[in-house]
Order: sequence, then structure tokens, then C-alpha cells
Amino acid sequence: MKWLILAGAVAGLYGLHRLALWAEQKGWIFYIKRKPSPASLGTAFLEIQQLAQPEKRHIAEARANKKAQQENQGGPDKSGGKRTV
Repeated sequence: MKWLILAGAVAGLYGLHRLALWAEQKGWIFYIKRKPSPASLGTAFLEIQQLAQPEKRHIAEARANKKAQQENQGGPDKSGGKRTV
């Protein structure tokens, strides 16, 4: 009976592993092959900090606006953020 429980636990863990690999392939999570960038970790911690300190919301909104502007203009500048006309 114990070996049946052990086999079920191993099969369950393997199933979770395969599910996590599939979710990583879809881009939903970071698991083994893809590692999060420091910028994404900072954004995640800022979101958590907003729960404890709601006054930090303006920082997250400013970052979101800056990202949206960069996407609308074709990506970040190669000149270190300074645009030449």
C-alpha cells in the first residue's frame, strides 16, 4: 500500500512539472528555461509594496506610462533615453 502512495506522489509531482514547463512555454511563468530579468523582479516587488503602502502607486503608474510611450514610439531609444531630432 505504501508503494502505491509513493508512486502516486511521484506521478503527481511529474504532472506538476510538465504543467509548469507548458506554462513557461506559453510565457505565463518563469520556471527552468526562462529566468526573470531584474526589471521584472523590481516591478513585482513594487506591486507588492503598493498593497502595504498605497502612496507608492504613482511610481507604478509612471513606469507603466513610460513603457506604453516606448512601445508606441517603437521601443526604447538606443541613445540612453535621449532622443536626437
